[in-house]
Amino acid sequence: MSLDFAPLTAWWLLALVCLPVAALVAWALLSRTRGALLRAGAGAALALAIANPVINEEERAPLSTVVPLIVDRSQSQKLTDRVKTTDAALQALRDRLKRFPQFEVREVEAGNTEGGGAETETRLFDALASAIRDVPPARIGGAIMITDGQVHDVPTGEETGLPPNVPLHALTTGREDEFDRKIEFTQAPRFSITGQPVAMTYHVVDSGAGDESGAVEVQIFLNGELVATDIAIPGLETPLDLSLDRAGANIIELAVDELPGELTLANNRAVAEMQGIRENLRVLLVSGEPHSGERTWRNLLKSDASVDLVHFTILRPPEKQDGTPINELSLIAFPTRELFVEKIDDFDLIIFDRYQYRNVLPSLYYDYIAEYVRGGGALLVAAGPEYAGENSIANTPLVTALPAKPTGVVTAQGYFPRISDEGRRHPVTRDLEGGQAEPPNWGRWFRTIDVETPDGVIAMNGADDRPLLVLNRFGEGRVGMILSDQGWLWARGFEGGGPHVGLYRRMAHWLMKEPELEEEALTASTDGQTLTIRRQTMEDEVAPARLRSPSGVETEVDFQNQGNGIFTARIEAEEVGLYEITQGDFSTLAHAGPVDAPEFRSMISTTEILEPVTEASRGSIRRLADASGALRVPTILPVRSNGTAFGGDWIGLRTTGETELLGVTRYSLFSGFLGLALLLLVLSGMWLREGR
Repeated sequence: MSLDFAPLTAWWLLALVCLPVAALVAWALLSRTRGALLRAGAGAALALAIANPVINEEERAPLSTVVPLIVDRSQSQKLTDRVKTTDAALQALRDRLKRFPQFEVREVEAGNTEGGGAETETRLFDALASAIRDVPPARIGGAIMITDGQVHDVPTGEETGLPPNVPLHALTTGREDEFDRKIEFTQAPRFSITGQPVAMTYHVVDSGAGDESGAVEVQIFLNGELVATDIAIPGLETPLDLSLDRAGANIIELAVDELPGELTLANNRAVAEMQGIRENLRVLLVSGEPHSGERTWRNLLKSDASVDLVHFTILRPPEKQDGTPINELSLIAFPTRELFVEKIDDFDLIIFDRYQYRNVLPSLYYDYIAEYVRGGGALLVAAGPEYAGENSIANTPLVTALPAKPTGVVTAQGYFPRISDEGRRHPVTRDLEGGQAEPPNWGRWFRTIDVETPDGVIAMNGADDRPLLVLNRFGEGRVGMILSDQGWLWARGFEGGGPHVGLYRRMAHWLMKEPELEEEALTASTDGQTLTIRRQTMEDEVAPARLRSPSGVETEVDFQNQGNGIFTARIEAEEVGLYEITQGDFSTLAHAGPVDAPEFRSMISTTEILEPVTEASRGSIRRLADASGALRVPTILPVRSNGTAFGGDWIGLRTTGETELLGVTRYSLFSGFLGLALLLLVLSGMWLREGR
């Protein structure tokens, strides 16, 4: 209760009236005038009546004490039995806090990965700040954290994240004797020239009880294939020289031996993605007699700055003798031995453009070309009428590498080149611009070289559904055949032209084994925490893939048919780290989240990180499991604001004295009959005294 005034007039006006009266009363008292006390009482009663004294009676309710309970659900908390320990401790704390109705518990999970992207840091103090953002400091009684101690946003200095003298208690999962091994790249460039060694470094770190381990074996994988093994000393930086064997995206993976009894195997592998760049593509283009399409091939290859083109046109075959002295000819001799014997392996692609066998190359050299392809080389044959004649290169030892033999017939009629059913799935002709319409949205050709049933994939058909583009593998190499010499019509815009640049480049890149153009391939990519798996195949259906998470959990992933041999699957990665995807004989890797995520730098439970901040808040830190593994959840006790906040087997939470105002009742002392009676009593007494 409290006394207040609600004057019936302004204070200054009341003072203006009361001051002269008070002066007169004071003079009367000093001069001992009869009736002075009654006059003083009457004046005081009148003044109080105007001042209107009021008694306020407040109705209040006690406010609860807010206790934030922060639960660490980060990826490192999923190791061993930490999830079980966390859940058991959380339930025990809930039960013990329920016994104290004055505590308002605000439970917050930090780093939770369910239904969304995984966190790369454990930020418990951000979660704590969010839980108490709307709470006055006086109402916070303390905070409790359940964590493995690997926290990445611990305040520095004397900051605790809580108001002064509010305790922070940390309950740590895991055991004190944990140890772990990890491997990581310390230097790994993002780009490298294919075929040239690239310098990288890595190191193996043994933390905890395994610090004294000796040399370990490290397996080195390139695009999923084991290419080398290395020996590393834990704690020392180890150099690694590796050459990329293909252009495009390459995944380099390091795997280190398991340390017996270590905490987790999730960080025993490290991955780096590196883009392979071909320094120069060496292409040998050998043309027969000049024709309209020769310039098309040359212009296409010369327009690419990354192509080193060696082009020869056979203008003067050996049988052409007209008596002109050799030293007067402006032509150079065809360096057959240098190109096809000494330096044939230096070329990435050999193209025969309407070439025919006219004794320019010895018969043995065609066998060298066939062996070049068998060993991994690339050959493209652009066939003209010569391929169907007696001087066809199909009548040389090169025939072993060719996917189709000529019948000797040349069909001359107008037709639209069409993508075959197989071609709609093949990456060379899939989605070729203009090929989806009927008839195709490009110009016609007018000649086709008939062949017997070819080997490999017939990607395009010509007149009367005869094979037009044939793609085949031969040994370790690849061969492509265009059974027409009329592609130049597209280049010159005849009847609107056609996608000759896209077609020719795709053929060349497929022949040189670009990963993006493989018929059968399994790839995976990540955008943040979204993992996209892509399977391209020549088959109509594919089986589900197996997905192995960084923590070793395996799940089955179904593909969605996107048409034309493309099957995809999209999932939200719940963990940060390296995912392994397998489907049949194919496997690939993808890394979700940052490669150097803080969540993986150290996964051993610790009390050292949070100990300074708990001490600064006058709180405590302790492990939930004892040496035997038994769970020991401390008892909770309410304590005074200046009392000790923890003991051997208990933790204290301060209680608040804050209250909530529910309502106010006001009692006026001089209102109603009581005030009127008092005033009349005093005035009557003064009148009676003056009447004597």
